[in-house]
Amino acid sequence: EGLIEFYDSFKDMFEFFCKNTTIHGTIRLVCSDSNRMKTAFWTLLLLASFGMLYWQFALMFSQYWAYPVVLTMSMHSEPKMFPAITICNLDPYRFELVSKHLVQLDRMAEESITFLYGVNTSASLFHMNEKNIRIKDLSSIGNLSTSSFKLSQNFSLLRMFDHNNRSGRRHSSVGFRLCNATGGNCFYKTYSSGMDAILEWYRFHYMNIMSQLPVIINISDHEEQIEDMVYSCQYDGEPCRPSDYVHFHHPVFGSCYTFNSKGTDSFWTATKPGIPYGLSLILRAEQKDHIPLLSTVAGVKVMIHNHNQTPFLEHEGFDIRPGIATTIGIQQDEVNRLGGNYGKCTTNGNDVNVKLLYNNSYTLQACLHSCFQHIMVRKCGCGYYYYPLPPGAEYCDYNKQPAWGHCFYQLYNRLRNHHLNCFDQCPKPCRESLYKVSAGTAKWPSTKSQDWVRQALRHQNGYNSTSNRSDIAKVTIFYKQLNYQSVNESPLLSENLLLSSMGSQWSLWFGSSVLSVVEMFELLIDTLVLSLLFCYQRFRSKKT
Repeated sequence: EGLIEFYDSFKDMFEFFCKNTTIHGTIRLVCSDSNRMKTAFWTLLLLASFGMLYWQFALMFSQYWAYPVVLTMSMHSEPKMFPAITICNLDPYRFELVSKHLVQLDRMAEESITFLYGVNTSASLFHMNEKNIRIKDLSSIGNLSTSSFKLSQNFSLLRMFDHNNRSGRRHSSVGFRLCNATGGNCFYKTYSSGMDAILEWYRFHYMNIMSQLPVIINISDHEEQIEDMVYSCQYDGEPCRPSDYVHFHHPVFGSCYTFNSKGTDSFWTATKPGIPYGLSLILRAEQKDHIPLLSTVAGVKVMIHNHNQTPFLEHEGFDIRPGIATTIGIQQDEVNRLGGNYGKCTTNGNDVNVKLLYNNSYTLQACLHSCFQHIMVRKCGCGYYYYPLPPGAEYCDYNKQPAWGHCFYQLYNRLRNHHLNCFDQCPKPCRESLYKVSAGTAKWPSTKSQDWVRQALRHQNGYNSTSNRSDIAKVTIFYKQLNYQSVNESPLLSENLLLSSMGSQWSLWFGSSVLSVVEMFELLIDTLVLSLLFCYQRFRSKKT
C-alpha cells in the first residue's frame, strides 16, 4: 500500500488521472461526462492527436535511420604547404634491352599504315636511329634482346565497313581481332578513328615487348638527368635543390619528375599568394619522339596533386604547349566526409578489402587500379603492364598467354560499365584535397627576345636546338589565394535534433513535457497492478 495508490475501480483511477495530469484536454473527458456527445468528441480528438503524434514520430525515425547529411562550407586562411607537382616530357624511351623488338614493331606499324592509307611513313614518322636508353647494373641479367620473344602477326589491323540503313552510306572502322585461348569467342576491337585504332594497336604490342624487362630493375635508374628536361627551376624566388624532386618513368608519358612529393620540407611552405611566389620552370619539350606512336602530343604533361599520392597521368593532368609561357593559378578545396552510417569512405585504406599495389597513400584511382590488376591476374593469369604486380604474378605476354588481350579488353569494358565490383570495394577517402586550376598562356619567348633567351640557355644548360621556339616551354604554378574552402558533411538529423523535434511534436499535439510521459507510464503501471489485484480477489472469492 505504500508503493501504489489503490482505487475502488478503474473509473476512479481514470478520473483521478484526467483531473490531475498535465496533458491538455484530458480533463474535458471528466468534466463533460454528463454530455455523451462532448465526451465522444474529446475522446476522438485525443485519439486523433495520439495518431498524428506517432505518425510524425515514425516519419522522424525513418528520416533519422536514412542518415542524411548536409554540407557546410567554411573558409580558412593560413600558410600551407605547396602541392606536389608532377611533370612528364611526353617522350617515352627506347630501352636498349628491347630496342630490336621496338624496331620490328615500328616496321609493322609502317606496313599497317601503308596498307590502310597508302602512305609511306618510314622517313617522316619513325626515328630508327634514336638514342637507346641503357639501364645500369644489368650485367647479371643477360641479354634480353636475343630472347625467344617474337612479335605476333595474329593481331593485324583491318578496315571494316558497315552500311548505314538510314543514309545509305558505308561507314568504315579500323581495329584488330581478339580471340580466347581456344580460338573462339572472337571479337574486333574497333575504332571509328583510324588514328585511335593504330595507337591502341601499337600500345597493345608495346606492352608485350615491355613485359620482357625484368621487374626487379629500376627503370628510372638510367643516364638521363633532370637537367636534360628542366632547364630552370625556382620556387619563391629560390633555386630548386636536388632533394626537391623524385624521378620515375611512365611507359607512355616518358621521363617524369615529382616536386615536393612528400610535403614535409619547410622550403615548400606557401606564405604568400601570387606568381612571384610560386614554382617557375623552363622545360625541354622536344618533338623528336623516341616512340612516336605512343605519344602523338608534343609538349609537357603537368599534374597537380596531393603529397604521397601516385599521379595517374592518363586520367588527370593537362598538357603544356611548346613555345608558350603558361601560368597556372590553383585554389585548394578540402572535402571531409562523415563515413560510417552516413556514407562509405575510408580514412587511410586499411579497412578496404583491396590490397593496394602502390606504396603511396590511399586514393580512389589507386584502389581501382589495384582491384582491376588483382582480378586481371586471377582471371587472365597475368598482370597488365601499366599497373604494379601482386606478389608472384608476371606481366602479360602473348607468347606465353596468347589470349590475354581478349581477356583484358572484356574485363576493362566491364570495369568501365561498372559491372565489376571494384567500385563497390573502393570507397572515396574520408578526407581529400582538391585543386581548382585556371590557366593563362602567352607566346614565349617573343620574336625579339628569343635570340638572347636561347643564348642564355645554351651557355648555362648546354641547350643546342636550332628550332624556332618549338622545343622549350615555360610554366609557372602559384596559389591564387592562401585561403581555402572546406566542405564538411554533418548529420542532417543528429540525436539532439531528433529529441528536440520529438519534444516539439509532443508539445504541439498535447502541450505537455517529459513529465507528462512519466504520468502516462504511471497510469499504465497502476492499471496493470489494479488488474492483477482484481484478478487475485476474484480467484480467492471463487476458492472460498
